[in-house]
Amino acid sequence: MIIKFTKNVKDTQIKHIESILKKQNFTTTYINGDVYKLLVVIGDTTQLETKRLNVYDFVEDVINIQKPYKESSVKDKRKIKVGNVTFNDDNIVLIAGPCSIEDEKSMDLLVPKLINHHTHIIRGGAFKPRTSPYSFQGIGKIGLEILNKISKKYKTPVISEITDVRDIDIFIKNVDIIQVGARNMQNYVLLEELGKTDKPILLKRGFMNTIEELLLSAEYILANGNKNVILCERGIRTFENQTRSTLDISAVPVLKKLTDLPIIVDPSHAAGHWEYVESLSLAAIAAGADGLMIEVHENPEFALSDGQQSLKPNNYFSLVDKIKLIAKAIGKKL
Repeated sequence: MIIKFTKNVKDTQIKHIESILKKQNFTTTYINGDVYKLLVVIGDTTQLETKRLNVYDFVEDVINIQKPYKESSVKDKRKIKVGNVTFNDDNIVLIAGPCSIEDEKSMDLLVPKLINHHTHIIRGGAFKPRTSPYSFQGIGKIGLEILNKISKKYKTPVISEITDVRDIDIFIKNVDIIQVGARNMQNYVLLEELGKTDKPILLKRGFMNTIEELLLSAEYILANGNKNVILCERGIRTFENQTRSTLDISAVPVLKKLTDLPIIVDPSHAAGHWEYVESLSLAAIAAGADGLMIEVHENPEFALSDGQQSLKPNNYFSLVDKIKLIAKAIGKKL
C-alpha cells in the first residue's frame, strides 16, 4: 500500500501515521520525492481499513496495491472434483435440468436423456426464492430427497440452491454441490457457514453486483476454509429490457485474469427467453467459460417456474452438438 501526502504535510504528521501502522505490525518506508511525499506500507493490508487514513487532511490518496480478495486471487491452477467431474481449464462441464423439481417421475423421464448427451451434473431447485411471494416456491426438502435418489440411481452429481443457513445440514446430506443464488451472494452469514464445510459451492454473481464484489463474497467462503468455490456469471441488470438480464460475457476473461477459481455461465437466467440460450451458451464457451448451467424441461409450457427460459430436450441436444465443435476448436474436452 502507498500513502500519498499533500504538499504541505508536516514531518510530525508523517511520523504519527508511521507510529499507528507500526503498532499494527506493518513496516513502513518513507520516500521524500521531488514531486510527492510517499509512505510505502509493507505487509498484509487486506485487514487494514484503508479508508480511515483518508480522514487525515494531510493524506491526499491511499493506493492499495494488494487485492482485497487475497484467497480468490491465488494463482495455483485449481481443480475442483465433484465425483468423477473435474472443473479446470481443460474441461467444459455441462450442468442441466429443470428450474424446479416438480416430482420424481418427471426427473426420471428427463435425467437419463441428459446424461446420454454429455451432461455431467444434474440441477434442480427444491427451494425457489421468487420475486413474488405468491409464485411457486419449490417443494422443499422433498425435492432434495428426490435429487439424492437421482444421484444414486444414475451415479451422477447433483446441485441445488440453498436459501437458508438453517438448511445447510440437509443440503450436505442430499447434494454434491450447494448453489448460492444471486439474491444470496452477499448473505455473509450464509457464506461464512458454507465456508466451514468441505462441500463444493457454486456462487452466482448478483444481478446488481460488480466483479470485485463477487470475488469478495467468494472470499468469505475461502477464508473460512472451504477452497472448493465455483463462480457463476448469470447476467446483470442494465437499462435493456429485451432480455431478463444482460449477460456480461466480458466477466469471463476478466475473472480468468483475476482468479484461478472455475467460472461457469448461466445463459438461461441471463436471457430469460429460451430462443437466446443457444447463442449465449456458444459465446460463453468461446470466451473461455469452464462450463454452463442450462435449464431443460420436457414441457416448458407447463413448467411450474421459468418455463419461458427452459430448453426442450431436443433443442438442448442440438446445442450440445455445437458446443462440441467449439470445445474442439479451443482445445477443451466436453
